[in-house]
Amino acid sequence: MSDDRSYPLEEQRPPSFARWAGELLLMVGIAFVLAMGIRTYIVMPYTIPSGSMIPTIQIDERVLVNKFIYRFQDPRPGDIVVLDDPMGGPIPLIKRVIAVAGQEVDINDGMVDVNGIPLVEPYTHGAITEMGGVNVPSVIPEGQIWLMGDNRTNSTDSRFFGPRPLSSVHGRAFLRIWPLSRIETL
Repeated sequence: MSDDRSYPLEEQRPPSFARWAGELLLMVGIAFVLAMGIRTYIVMPYTIPSGSMIPTIQIDERVLVNKFIYRFQDPRPGDIVVLDDPMGGPIPLIKRVIAVAGQEVDINDGMVDVNGIPLVEPYTHGAITEMGGVNVPSVIPEGQIWLMGDNRTNSTDSRFFGPRPLSSVHGRAFLRIWPLSRIETL
């Protein structure tokens, strides 16, 4: 049995301004919460404040930092990491991991040795001319890492503040995003 009755089409009315504004505010709120969650727990942009990583990263360049990778693995030698300033400054530092727990760091004739083997570091700028107050050779304690800037003549790093705890590391820099002409993985 078919139904031959016709039903009037529901009249289409534009949504009210209040409903439109409410939906817009809800969408903006959700986008804000998602962006803050991503920035807090997953990826954070970071602006390089100093020349300590020249030539790898220049002053005022911007990088993306993977904030969750070290929940699954520890930093490895060669990683570029963002960490709390050990001197208590408000701006985090960016440095390269040179050695991890159990490895011995020494500096001879301006070169870095790890476990008695000189590192091949084509990314560095300048030889080590200043040692700071940390004695080497130094065996890196459990739960800590040795960090140095690529600009060896102009970097306050583990030569001055010693090994740093893993808990001070925010994440690994993995991509330069600014300037556009220098976009590349790190």
